[in-house]
Amino acid sequence: MNTATKTLILLLAGSLAAMTGSVQGAEEMIPVKKSTLVNLVDLLVQRGVINQDEGKGLVSAAEREAGEAAKANAAQAKSGKTLIDGEQPAESMPAADVEMAKGKSGKIKHVGYVPEFVKKEIRDQVRAELKAEVLQDVKQDAKTEGWGIPGALPEWVAAIHPSFDMRIRFADDFYGKTNEGGVDNVGIDTAGNFFGPYNWLSINRAGNSPQGGLNRQVALNPNEAIVNNQKDRLRLRERFRLGFEANIAEGLKAGIRFATSNLNNPVSNDQTLGNTGQSYQFAIDRAYLQYDFLDERKTNWFSLYAGRIINPFVSTDIVFDPDLSFEGVAGSFRLPFNRGSNKLAGYKAPNPTARFGINQGQQTPDSLFLTLGVFPLQDIDVSVNDKWLYAGQLGADWLVFNDTRVNLAASYYEFQNVNARRNPIGSHTYDWTAPQFVQKGNSMVAITDFNTLNGVCDDTVGCLFGLASEFKVFNATAMFDYAGFDPVHVLLTADYAKNLGFDKQQIAAEFLNGIVNYTDNKPRTAAYQLRVDIGRPEVRRWGDWSVNLAYRYVQRDAVLDAFTDSIFHLGGTNAEGWVAGMQYGLARNTWLNLRWLSSDAIDGPKYSIDTLNVDLNARF
Repeated sequence: MNTATKTLILLLAGSLAAMTGSVQGAEEMIPVKKSTLVNLVDLLVQRGVINQDEGKGLVSAAEREAGEAAKANAAQAKSGKTLIDGEQPAESMPAADVEMAKGKSGKIKHVGYVPEFVKKEIRDQVRAELKAEVLQDVKQDAKTEGWGIPGALPEWVAAIHPSFDMRIRFADDFYGKTNEGGVDNVGIDTAGNFFGPYNWLSINRAGNSPQGGLNRQVALNPNEAIVNNQKDRLRLRERFRLGFEANIAEGLKAGIRFATSNLNNPVSNDQTLGNTGQSYQFAIDRAYLQYDFLDERKTNWFSLYAGRIINPFVSTDIVFDPDLSFEGVAGSFRLPFNRGSNKLAGYKAPNPTARFGINQGQQTPDSLFLTLGVFPLQDIDVSVNDKWLYAGQLGADWLVFNDTRVNLAASYYEFQNVNARRNPIGSHTYDWTAPQFVQKGNSMVAITDFNTLNGVCDDTVGCLFGLASEFKVFNATAMFDYAGFDPVHVLLTADYAKNLGFDKQQIAAEFLNGIVNYTDNKPRTAAYQLRVDIGRPEVRRWGDWSVNLAYRYVQRDAVLDAFTDSIFHLGGTNAEGWVAGMQYGLARNTWLNLRWLSSDAIDGPKYSIDTLNVDLNARF
């Protein structure tokens, strides 16, 4: 029998002895007290504190102790001596103690006796149980009230909140062995022109030189004019981001984030390793002011953003790459519902971008929202026709039950002045319509060709190229995040995009050579993606996991290829295929992300790419 059981026997026996210590009527009281003892022991057995055999032993021991105590008290009563505490005779006590024990009634009061070793054991047990709880309370008070050194620091230091994340990427690209076009397998169409997956940025850089024609450049320097589609490639890449957010006033904060960057690529912060020891490029990735209006119930009614900001729209990577930052101003306005419901109490929304390639927006459940934004894309010095993005999104964020949520959003993105315009004869008026950045996939036309330069370009295809289509994109997004297997969630995502700006007749009328990178002028303007994610909403600790599978189909002019995903099909549009991924937590705020992407070109020469990305991520 262990010490705790013995202690319990002594306490029960002492209590029963005290309750039966009165000589007068003791016999009548013992059955009642015994019943109380049995009920107490039965309760301890039911709660698992002791087993059934120990319970029977407790009852037997307590009855034996109580019987002995009752007999002793009866004998003492007959002899005229009354015991106090069940052991000490009254006459052996100091007179002052006896008088205190008698009280006003003049009768001796009976007190159950608890031995000193039992008292000590109880004190030690209570002290051990309270220690952890008290220590936690003290730590929380210290953190809340800023005890010690942090409390002595200036107020502005406590108002700044840093963040950091780093990613090391192992990227292996595998090209289909039957791919057409390219450096080693340049295709020639029926007109005698080269075709392949062109590098339009490289072609435009040489666009006004005497050797600037497309065919001529392919012949002289195919490594720059045509994108690789034959040689498998292994790269090590790194992304480093360091951000600071400062609370300026109530509801107002400012933020800045630095990141490794390819300065000419808005959809990638990756730095490829292997620069002969040269330092990495480092740039300001975000710099913004943000104001959030919260009422007395902490309900967020609207948020305003200005500067270089996070993507404020519910979206997926078929429209906007996860690394893309927006420049301009935006506002998100919310109309809450179910304010009287208790289901929002204690709910904590997950990181909206924790699942790679998905942006769940502002994370304000049980609300209707409207997000509007105006974003300058390119400032044109010699023209009032700057390039802009005007965007609007209407949606609903509904916490259906527990942590299960539905996000619905309908968006419209209008890109102004991004499409090409043909130069008049002998003029460079519309050279500015050539894009500053493209990936690949969108239909291209010749801004400056043989007919407009009177033979300066000795090539019948052209010297400078731009986007054939206008881009007025309607986008519908639906997400259902089921939390019935908590902590495992099942997220179903459906995304659809349609470019309403493609005008086949206008392209044919303005550009004599038509679309130069495809053999037809057909509108190919739809895109969609279906995806399922299973696992934790955010991988933060050892053993956390998440898996995902998606199928996507993105026609060549469905979205602007400059801003869509930079990994699938190695960036751009005109691709279909599968994406499978897995995330696994290696330690606190450290995780592994594996993705396999398999894609094929929809139109044009056969062009297949499989990509394996293995990412080691860390953050705080």
